[in-house]
Amino acid sequence: MDKNEEEVSGEKLPEKNEAKETKGKDHEEDEDDDHDEERKIEVGPQYTLKEQLEKDKDDESLRRWKEQLLGAVDIEAVGETLDPEVKILSLAIKSPDREDIVLSIPEDGDPKGCWFTLKEGCRYSLLFTFEVKNNIVCGLRYTNTVWKTGVKVDSTKEMLGTFSPQAETYTHEMPEETTPSGMFARGSYSARSKFVHVCSQFVDDDNKCYLEINYTFDIRKEWLPT
Repeated sequence: MDKNEEEVSGEKLPEKNEAKETKGKDHEEDEDDDHDEERKIEVGPQYTLKEQLEKDKDDESLRRWKEQLLGAVDIEAVGETLDPEVKILSLAIKSPDREDIVLSIPEDGDPKGCWFTLKEGCRYSLLFTFEVKNNIVCGLRYTNTVWKTGVKVDSTKEMLGTFSPQAETYTHEMPEETTPSGMFARGSYSARSKFVHVCSQFVDDDNKCYLEINYTFDIRKEWLPT
């Protein structure tokens, strides 16, 4: 485009440094997209477990469903607590090519250095272990976004489901995926994973994001030695 064509269009072409700044805003734009989607969810007020069972005592089918969901939960111990507590304990990477890689979750959600390495072209799935306390968590969702050299290359969202408080831990295995392969697929990636309670009247409150993990990982020709 020559100078005259640029003036007719009424738009100034971005300089190279402006284009780089736009790429650098990918993280912010992804967060805005998540917030916009979550704001569309409208739910009623929250109730403690005792209030929920009392409210539904005249609905036999609903009462039985909640009792089945709660199982052996001690209502007297947790029934007065409004907000559920969800703690993600570990992440395991399962692949038929090797033994499971089990990763503990740092308290601050920021693993130091390269958190794990995947082999190019391998099949794998993620297995989360977590616990739920105090109240039913309805609408626990997992999101994951991956960048390579500042460009978003993958985005995943999955609703994990509804979970009652219990002493035993829960596990959830994600659908199997295959890592990309080839020279351009190898290298270092950055990622952000979130576990969010989306069926909440406080969906815009940061406290409803139970865990945010910011980490890096590598894709290489081969697995690292065990």
